[in-house]
Parts: sequence; C-alpha cells; structure tokens
Amino acid sequence: MDRMESPGRDASGDPAGSGAVGGEHEHLPAGTTADGGRRARRHDPERRTRILDAALDVLVTDGAAGITHRKVAARADVPLGSVTYHFSSLAELQAQAFAWYVEQQTAEFEGLFTKVRSREDLVEVLVDLVQGGPFRRRSAVLGFELHLAALRDPALRALTQQWTRDSRDVLARFTGPKTAGRLDALLEGLIMHALLTTEPEPREGTRAAIEQALAPLTGWGA
Repeated sequence: MDRMESPGRDASGDPAGSGAVGGEHEHLPAGTTADGGRRARRHDPERRTRILDAALDVLVTDGAAGITHRKVAARADVPLGSVTYHFSSLAELQAQAFAWYVEQQTAEFEGLFTKVRSREDLVEVLVDLVQGGPFRRRSAVLGFELHLAALRDPALRALTQQWTRDSRDVLARFTGPKTAGRLDALLEGLIMHALLTTEPEPREGTRAAIEQALAPLTGWGA
C-alpha cells in the first residue's frame, strides 16, 4: 500500500504541501512555488468524484489486484496525499469506487427503458445492451471485476445482490418477476461471452436468444 503523506491540510482539503505525484519540488515549503512565490490554492469540490472515476479506470486496465493509491493519483492528476486523505485504505477506495459505479449503472440501466412501448422495443434495447461498443465494454469489465472481488468480500457481495435486485425490478416491469430473473441471468452470460470471444456473435443470434427467453410470456408486460 502507498505510504501516507503529511497530515497537514491546505485550503483545498488536501495534505498541505503535497506536490504532484513524483514531482521534482515535493520538499518545498507548504504553499510555495519553485521561485519562492505563493502557490494558488485551487478550490476543487469535484476532486473526490474525479478520484473515484480514476479508480474505475485503473480497475479496468489493471484489475482489483493492480490498483494502488499512486496509480489512481496519477490517473486523476491529483497529489498522492489527496487520494490517501479522501480514502485511507485501498479497500475503502475500491469499495467506494464500485459503489459509485453501481449507482451510475443503475440509473443508466433504468434510463435505457424509458421509451420501451412494445415487446419489439424491449428486445431491441436488450440486443443493444449485449452488442454495445467500447463504452459498454468498459462497463461490462467493471461489472465482472466487481463480481470477482465480491467472491471474497461480503460487503461487495451485498452491493452486487442489491444491484441484481434493482436490475431485475426494472426488467420485471415488462416481463414479470420470473421471466426477469431468467432474462437477467441470460444477459450476464451473453455479455461475458461478448467480452471473451474473438468472433463476435451476430446480432441476429443475440436477438434469437433474447426472444427465446421471452417466449413464455403470454402477452406484453405479462
């Protein structure tokens, strides 16, 4: 784990005098620049969120086993001491980053269905979800990193269970609870396959699998 920096704080809420990661002037007096002038203290209320977003980027590239305070600080372009100030341990940083990811994904997933008015609309949305581009791939990688980490962390397991319940509740509005459960499991499998395969599944193949999962419905919204 990265070392903790000086406990003093400056006006931005970061440890006083903590320079950029690996900076050449790390040992200057607090609040001064290389030429002896006063360093401007930046008001940065979004810094904590930026750190969480950077942590998610690191989780995508390096996985849960590769995340460090230092990598996150470099990605967020903030001092190392700023990361350790907001998140005292890597476990806390990872847990909060995953919680932030789930919050965003839950809102995004629900938003996908706002214009669904028919069974055909529903199928189209779900096919797009599986066949999505680079953004969807990033999101899916984070989802599977979370589930892998949750195997060993009860707190993260509770987070994934709540996320699953919320997702199935959205699907159940259109399919009913039993079909929603089957459909959710199918979607996870299809997305994992899409991540791992070297030969992408044709769109029509994905559509056929989803339509088969919906086949037991006797009517729209049943």
